[in-house]
Amino acid sequence: MASLFDTLEKNAFRAGIQARTDQSRKWFQKSVRDLGTVSPKAVLKDTALTPRSKGISGRMYMYFYDPKHKQTLPYYDRFPMTIMVSPAKGGFQGLNLHYLSPNVRAAFLDSLMDTATSKNLTNTTKLRITAKKLAATKKYKEFKPCWKHYLMAHVKSRLVEVPMPEWEIAVFLPVEQFKKVKKESVWRYSRKQIYQK
Repeated sequence: MASLFDTLEKNAFRAGIQARTDQSRKWFQKSVRDLGTVSPKAVLKDTALTPRSKGISGRMYMYFYDPKHKQTLPYYDRFPMTIMVSPAKGGFQGLNLHYLSPNVRAAFLDSLMDTATSKNLTNTTKLRITAKKLAATKKYKEFKPCWKHYLMAHVKSRLVEVPMPEWEIAVFLPVEQFKKVKKESVWRYSRKQIYQK
């Protein structure tokens, strides 16, 4: 089966789309919307993504997750898209970008790119971020609703790493799987959290 990421990337190249611009953001958003439904299970099998037994800080992963405290959580995402930030007790802490609407995700990702280990985005490029760095400036204020602690014992699939050149596509994929409330409600709650004093 052809890789969704590779297909979109080739189509963008043919259309003369320059990566990480307003034009590319609009192009990828429209192209992903035109795809219709995208299955998280298919994304996990996409050949452009790399299965990992454990994650590396500063890189992005997708996986199925079943929270330990799902009964008491007001809502949660069953298929996180997480930039791993640091190890934490029993697992890791990171930014699940699904808690932001796609346009806000893309803008937040643009600001985070200032911390990339290289200006040339390759499969080995990662972000240099910490919780302290994220909280220290309004530039990264969108991190608040995204900051999560995930337990490895509750990860219910393999982790697949999304190489940094594919992040611009990944942020627009409609694969979030929120339980208890609709995704639009989650994004509204997140906006309130970002802008509250």
